[in-house]
Amino acid sequence: MSIDVALIGAGVMGEAILASLTQAVGADRVRVSDVRAAAGEQVAARHQVRWCAETADAVAGAAVVIVAVKPQDVAGVLGAARPVLDTAAVVVSVAAGIPTSFLEQHLDPGAAAVRVMPNTPATIGAGVSVLSPGTHATTEHLDLVSTLLAGTGHTTQVPEQHQDVVTAISGSGPAYVFYLIEALAEAGVLGGLSRELALDLARRTVAGAGAMAAQSQEHPAVLRERVSSPAGTTMAGLAELDDRAVRAAVVAAARRAWERAGELGQHLPAD
Repeated sequence: MSIDVALIGAGVMGEAILASLTQAVGADRVRVSDVRAAAGEQVAARHQVRWCAETADAVAGAAVVIVAVKPQDVAGVLGAARPVLDTAAVVVSVAAGIPTSFLEQHLDPGAAAVRVMPNTPATIGAGVSVLSPGTHATTEHLDLVSTLLAGTGHTTQVPEQHQDVVTAISGSGPAYVFYLIEALAEAGVLGGLSRELALDLARRTVAGAGAMAAQSQEHPAVLRERVSSPAGTTMAGLAELDDRAVRAAVVAAARRAWERAGELGQHLPAD
């Protein structure tokens, strides 16, 4: 793919995206900038891409500009990028809670903007990135962004009105899974297993079950029932989870997360 891409922000998620970008277009086509100059230069060197001390230098001439900074810093990045941004370029934000309308307000009229919600498994190429188009983003823009992010894992698209819920499910979801792994490991220790063995069993069990659910065409409820013999150990454990309203707690946690995502989007700095 013969286009130039600028990545603004080289943190954990930015670096995961950077690895995907170099796969898609080649390291010689990617430019990186970050306000943390020392850290940004190290990331650029690690991936053998061009380092730019200034946002404008990275953005000038780029067909795609990916903004991977904290939400409160997005306006400043767009302000620096706007004077040199190519009129045909697409601006992509992976900052949580930032709507495309906010991006468009800080860009020239007609600019194409795409909002993406990635998650941390992107750092090992097993993530989920969910895309939503802004007012002027086309199907071609979405396809281009999907191609650029393919190396981070699975990509899909939703109307932007669903992005806060996406943030709660796939964006925050890994933390809930890690929480479950912690709890399973603690239970193993309580039962007499070594901490190392308990944690290893918990990690591998969650990874295996997740892979099985991802590959199966059957509903998770069916897979669960296959593990649950009548009056057996699994049924006893599931009954305890139901008695403690764990399912309702997970739903409530996700709801609170998407409400928080909406709150973040309503309190954005103007510049």
